[in-house]
Amino acid sequence: MRLDRAVDGYLRHISIERGLSEHTVAAYRRDLAGYVEWLAERGIDDTDDVTAERVAEFVATRAAAQPPPAATSLARLQSSVRGLHRFLVREEAATDDPTARLRPPKTPQRLPKALTIDQVTSLLDAAGPEPGAVAETDVVGLRDRALLELLYATGARVSEVVQLDVDDLAHGDVLRVRGKGSKERIVPVGSFARAAVDAYLARARPELSRRGRATPRLFLGARGAPLSRQSAWLVIRAAAERAGLTAHVSPHTLRHSFATHLLQGGADVRVVQELLGHASVATTQIYTHVTADALRDVYLTAHPRAR
Repeated sequence: MRLDRAVDGYLRHISIERGLSEHTVAAYRRDLAGYVEWLAERGIDDTDDVTAERVAEFVATRAAAQPPPAATSLARLQSSVRGLHRFLVREEAATDDPTARLRPPKTPQRLPKALTIDQVTSLLDAAGPEPGAVAETDVVGLRDRALLELLYATGARVSEVVQLDVDDLAHGDVLRVRGKGSKERIVPVGSFARAAVDAYLARARPELSRRGRATPRLFLGARGAPLSRQSAWLVIRAAAERAGLTAHVSPHTLRHSFATHLLQGGADVRVVQELLGHASVATTQIYTHVTADALRDVYLTAHPRAR
C-alpha cells in the first residue's frame, strides 16, 4: 500500500473510530507527513518497503536535529509512527510491524506549577469586574471574568471551555463537558463562577452576539464569533500581567491549580481524577506529589526538630 494512502486511512481511524480530538489528530498528521516525506527522499513510498532499520534511522535523525526536539515531542513522533504500522498490521494491510522493537524515550516527569489561592484571586480580579459591580458595562471584561472563573472552578481544559454551548450550563450548578475522545463528564460549578457566568449571559453575551452571526457557543469574541483557544490564552496572559504575576500563567495553570487546591483541601484523588477527566488515576497522582512537597516544606519550616 502507498504510504500516503496508509496515513490517510490511519488518520480517519483515530479520528472517527477512536474519537481522538482534532488537535491530537492534527499533531499526528504533522508527524506522519514528516515521516512520509523523509522516506520518500530515500525512494520509499510503499509500506512493504519500510524496515526496522529505516524506522530507527528516521527516529535517530529527528533526535539529532538542531535545535533538539523536546522529549515529549519525540515521544509523540514515535507514537505516531508506531500507531500507523500497528494499524496496518491489524487491518491486514501489512504483514510485519517495523516498529515492533522501537522503544519510546523516557520523558522527564514535570511537576505542574500551581498558583496559590491568593494569586488565583488576584488573577480573577484582574480579568474583569465582579458580578454586581458598577463596571458591568464592560462586556469584554464580564466575559473574561466568567471565562477565568469557569476554568478555575471546573478544572476544564481551555479547548473544552471554548467548545461549550450555552445549553451545557442548563442544569444550574453543574456543567456538561465534552473531553478527549468525545467523552462527556459532569462537573460542579461553584457559586462564584456561576454568578460570573450569569452576569456575562445577562449583560455581555447578548451584546457580543449582536455583533456576529448566531451561534450556540457560550463564549464569544469581541466581534461575535466563537472565542478561540488562542484568544482565551491571550485573555489569561493579559490578566496575569495586570495582576503582576511574574510566573508563567497559561490556561493549564488554572487546571493545575484547581487539582492542587482540591487535594490540599482533602479531596480524594479518584474524585479529582473524575473531575479532570483523566483516563488513568496515575495521571492525576502527579498532583499528590505537589501536595506532598508543600507539606514537607511546611514541616521543615515549622517543626522545631525537623532539621
